[in-house]
Amino acid sequence: MKIDYQEPSKDLLMRIDIHEKYGSANIDVWTNDLLKPQAGMSILDVGCGAGKLSFLFDDYTKGGAGITGGDFSNELLDKARARNKERGSKIDFQFLDFNEKFNFADNTFDLCTSAFAIYYASDLKFTFGEAHRVLKPGGRLFVSGPLPENKQMFYDIIKEATNAEIPPMPGSSRFKGDIFNTIDGIFAKTELHKFENHLTFPEVKPFIDYVRASLGEDRRLWTSMFNGPEEYEALIGRIEAVATRWFERDGKLVMTKVVGGILATK
Repeated sequence: MKIDYQEPSKDLLMRIDIHEKYGSANIDVWTNDLLKPQAGMSILDVGCGAGKLSFLFDDYTKGGAGITGGDFSNELLDKARARNKERGSKIDFQFLDFNEKFNFADNTFDLCTSAFAIYYASDLKFTFGEAHRVLKPGGRLFVSGPLPENKQMFYDIIKEATNAEIPPMPGSSRFKGDIFNTIDGIFAKTELHKFENHLTFPEVKPFIDYVRASLGEDRRLWTSMFNGPEEYEALIGRIEAVATRWFERDGKLVMTKVVGGILATK
């Protein structure tokens, strides 16, 4: 199944910034506590984007791990390489299309990670098979992404504003089913972990900023609701009106991000 997984980098970075400003929990702490990357490990970060997870592991291991970050977006890779240079880090950022054979030998890495990316692969069995191939015996795969119950308030407000049914999202709708089952069929041991982050918005504007920044992430939802810039702005106006009513009623807007982490061992 072909899924268009690309989005403007500014949208992704905006959502990351909003999570950090308004969230109650830190997904970075959760990730490190779960994986405990060590100096001397060889790590592959698939769909690394601007390098957030790669830099997290580099900091945690104090530069002691050999980290490779791969992504399809040259724009995001340029951002990652620029930050890599600023930090004086030695992470190897390179082009990687997870729908193609990974350009690494068998049994190369101790850990292969992918945050909010690899589940958009066209052929899950092929892509996770590639992750399995490049991992050493006993190596681990970690894939994180939204669960079906993710950001329910967000969808409830949109549904009230549009009177439209919300279609299943390509990531969250498949995470506990196709994605988990595919990984479980390839790896020796597979576990599902859950992370929750309550985003509390003290005003409506940052919530609307988040809505606008979700255009790429939730493209299957958005493309069914507007055609062109004028209809898009009218839609945003209706969503803002509903969000304002909710805010006036409750004194705040609270959206819960619910993320799954699939941890599998070769």
